[in-house]
Amino acid sequence: MAKLLLLLASVSGFTGVALGAFGAHGLRDKLPENLLNAFQTGVQYQLWHTAALIGIALLLLRWPEGTLFKVSGGLFVAGILLFSGSLYALALSGIGKLGIITPFGGVAFLLAWLCLGAGVWRHM
Repeated sequence: MAKLLLLLASVSGFTGVALGAFGAHGLRDKLPENLLNAFQTGVQYQLWHTAALIGIALLLLRWPEGTLFKVSGGLFVAGILLFSGSLYALALSGIGKLGIITPFGGVAFLLAWLCLGAGVWRHM
């Protein structure tokens, strides 16, 4: 599981940096400010939670059977896809209804952090 999360983190980190550059240089003059801000928020959350994925993977190297760490990692991945992905889709398409997906990603992030904390409490 640690290897999978590190691989997913590397893909997420790469795409987060690429999308950040795309947003800063390719979208600056093409999107209204509110949509550009939504896109940039997606990038920020993706990169922060990519770092969290790396941390989870390192914890799993120490505690490979840490179920709460595994659940946390899965929830971080889901949060990145739902939260950041919906913001990218919203910004690029302008379809406001896509914003209904974003809170599900936010809940996944919150649950991931709770599972991380519970796992730390259990194992340390």
